[in-house]
Amino acid sequence: MILSERGEKRKNITNWRIEPVQAENKTLLYIYDDVTEYGEFDWNAWEYKDSETSAKYFAEKLSDIPEGQTIELHINSNGGSVKEGVAIYNLLKQCSNKKVGIVDGVAHSVAFLILQACDERKMCLGTTALVHDMWMYCSGNAAQLRKYADDLDDMMEANRQVFLERANISEEELIELMQNETYLTPDKALEYGLIDEIMNKKTETAGNEEVLEKLSSMQRQLNSQESFRQQIAKMKERQQKKPEKNKILELFKGGTIQGKI
Repeated sequence: MILSERGEKRKNITNWRIEPVQAENKTLLYIYDDVTEYGEFDWNAWEYKDSETSAKYFAEKLSDIPEGQTIELHINSNGGSVKEGVAIYNLLKQCSNKKVGIVDGVAHSVAFLILQACDERKMCLGTTALVHDMWMYCSGNAAQLRKYADDLDDMMEANRQVFLERANISEEELIELMQNETYLTPDKALEYGLIDEIMNKKTETAGNEEVLEKLSSMQRQLNSQESFRQQIAKMKERQQKKPEKNKILELFKGGTIQGKI
């Protein structure tokens, strides 16, 4: 996450994208670049273009999504402006649509914070997240620099609350992770409660379910075989009783059995 006291205007290369998928009643959103307030500098107009990864642009596009549609947010970003990222996070939180966040590549810094706004947070295999302390460009005298440091501490405390809202680690543990600029694998992020699911991973539970299904199928086959054996046994029993019936009929026909009136 980068804060700039001087208000540096960073270059934005790759566009934000929004793709409606009517058949599945969802809209795909892509943040595939640094989160910035300003876009590329237009040398002809001598001004910066609007950024397509800014909170302002995000708010405009978010308002176009119909109510009731699922928002599927895809992230591959190194992060960027804290101010813009926190605003995007809150815009998503305020949106009543269901939100599914998917990390396709990297979700570093404030990009990982944005993911926390989603109802379902997912990372694909091979992806990484990064948590770290904020930093900023600044200049001034000793008193001013001390104030900037205090301001950063306050902003970091507010920032941590976003992660702690759903994480299963303590604030002290999170502080240590951020101070060490920690990269998180999907497994670690899941362990810490910072995501809900690892996509494309064959879990042990899924393997157990497969084994249970095979065992259930074998049991059904055994039950079917048992039923077949029972039917064979009954047929043999009927065949054994049939000659006895024929013998009794022959006795009647031959007059061997006589009755009295």
